Amino acid sequence: MSLPRTPSFRLEGRRALVTGASSGIGLACASALADAGAEVMMVARGADRLEEAAAELRSGGAKVGSRALDIADIPALRAFVAADGPFDILVNAAGMARHGAALDTTEADFDAVAAVNIKAAYFTAQAVAQGLIAAGKPGSLIQISSQMGHVGGVDRAVYCATKHAVEGMTKAMAMEWGPQGIRVNTICPTFILTPLTQSTFDDPARRAWIEEKIKLGRVGRVEDVMGAVLYLASDAGAMVTGTALKVDGGWTAG
Repeated sequence: MSLPRTPSFRLEGRRALVTGASSGIGLACASALADAGAEVMMVARGADRLEEAAAELRSGGAKVGSRALDIADIPALRAFVAADGPFDILVNAAGMARHGAALDTTEADFDAVAAVNIKAAYFTAQAVAQGLIAAGKPGSLIQISSQMGHVGGVDRAVYCATKHAVEGMTKAMAMEWGPQGIRVNTICPTFILTPLTQSTFDDPARRAWIEEKIKLGRVGRVEDVMGAVLYLASDAGAMVTGTALKVDGGWTAG
């Protein structure tokens, strides 16, 4: 009898691009991919913190490079991916939020959030896909979306709008690029404790509200996203495309 074998989660021989990689979820994703054997290019706007993070990973034996880049600068983004690609894996963890009441949203705030969360996300995926198709290679493109791409949230109208858009474009791209062997998915975390979200969790009332909504009764950690990104990036997720992997502790289940 020939028994089936679990597909490999290893990523040796593959190159990954991780944006928003200097801290939080992006750094955790870069670490997970590097631990699995991928060669990882880490991208973020702030050069100093990015290189510090990359150096820390390299000190542990990871094959990691870094490049300071604002992915909202589309010409610079395209030039970088064309020169350094092709990348077998994309994890787009760069994102922005300017929360506030919908009645108070300014055009400047809307444009700033949309420029990163929609436009840059779209053209980053496009650039990586173009490189893969030109090279005749399959790949896995992963957008770090949010549970707010599936529900609404008070003071989060703009953020929710952008993450809903990411969910829609991911499905369309998965349909278009599937014949070329390119998978496109999102990971949708709940509230994750990071340096950027610390102020939210420091508010006892807000933290209690978050923990009440999360059915597992605790806030998310960056480690909770690491297994999800490895699954989607590797052969273990070879039949998964056009879908959203919710790492939300049951928030959206109810």
